[in-house]
Amino acid sequence: MGEVSEYLETLGGPEHDAVARVVARARTLVPDAEEGVSYGMPALRYRGSPLLSVMSTKHHLGLYPFSPAVLEGMADQLQGFRTTKGSVSFQPEAPLPDDVVDRIVAARRDEIDLMRDVSKK
Repeated sequence: MGEVSEYLETLGGPEHDAVARVVARARTLVPDAEEGVSYGMPALRYRGSPLLSVMSTKHHLGLYPFSPAVLEGMADQLQGFRTTKGSVSFQPEAPLPDDVVDRIVAARRDEIDLMRDVSKK
């Protein structure tokens, strides 16, 4: 068990299902991701860096890829969702499409890989 799994156990109903779906897609795309905490949130971590967090708040669900650049690069695909510099908000009954989640996760994974490869040089 880890922080993400424990967090999922605290959720019920549609919120649980929506958060679990995003986490499952991220785990499929990045099987090396480990559970941990980033910026005080339960998160999946990859190669020592935060990959993704998804949490339920009072009024919405939030997906946090820990990268403004990833969200900026996805702006046209996120139309219709509320975004900030570091998050995307959505509702359980109006979730992010799977292909959008996949692109966010893959972009963040690739960003982490690039940062790590550059730091090795």
